[in-house]
Amino acid sequence: MGDVLAGFHAVWEFESDSVLIRYERGIRTPKLFQALGERRIPLSAVEGVTLAPGRRGTVVLRLTPRPGADPLMEAADGQLKEGSDPYRLVLPAERETLAEYYADELKGLLTESGPAERHLVAAPEAPLQFKAYDGKASFDGTSVQFRWSWTGASSAKWKAGDQIFPVAGLSGVEWRSPEIFEGHLRLVPRDPGSARSAQPDQDPASVVFGLGYGPVHESLPFAAAVLAAVRARGPVPAVPAPARRDPADIAERIRHLGELHQAGLVTDEEFSSKKAELLAEL
Repeated sequence: MGDVLAGFHAVWEFESDSVLIRYERGIRTPKLFQALGERRIPLSAVEGVTLAPGRRGTVVLRLTPRPGADPLMEAADGQLKEGSDPYRLVLPAERETLAEYYADELKGLLTESGPAERHLVAAPEAPLQFKAYDGKASFDGTSVQFRWSWTGASSAKWKAGDQIFPVAGLSGVEWRSPEIFEGHLRLVPRDPGSARSAQPDQDPASVVFGLGYGPVHESLPFAAAVLAAVRARGPVPAVPAPARRDPADIAERIRHLGELHQAGLVTDEEFSSKKAELLAEL
């Protein structure tokens, strides 16, 4: 196609086999977009295209990536807010006809659907690092390092000492958005028999987030890069689910969640949702 379509915060350039997305830099541009810079999305990684009305006189053109095709979206696991979705292009409503033309053209070029056998979209490049609440995480492309902070790390983590995890010893990454209660990044060991604490704040293979610590635009690209490196090594054995938590620990966490709710730091919806998750672990 070779055409360009400019929207709010991003420009899409259409090629015969891919869409090159260039994200703008600016105060109003989502920080995740600024961190990503630009991304080339092969059409083989896309299984659908939609065009729908947006807010305040806009329309939204969106690509639907195939499951498993993009390490960023795999790591995000549906936790990104709508405004931070890198596959959305928001346009003024008066450009709806033009957007509809490009949507139809793209649909005619799509030939793949269903889960992808491997990542088809490039992951953010290492080295990467970010500051979590209880330590600093860094990734050089071959190993992940956690260096604990004396102001936030638990005694269990201090006792274990700073940690280095070669990619060869990992089977995956668990990312929980810092915008929700108990946000964290946890590394999943390749060895199914490895001991694993149920609580990220006690697990030396995890760093936990807090207000201003582990922001999405830093921790999510980090998680995606690690996940891509792990997947590049090939299939990994299944990892059993962690053991259920102690009821006393669940009660304590619900009490703490209630305090955050009363202080206005957690919404009614977030409180109900997280409380239900905690109770389900009993």
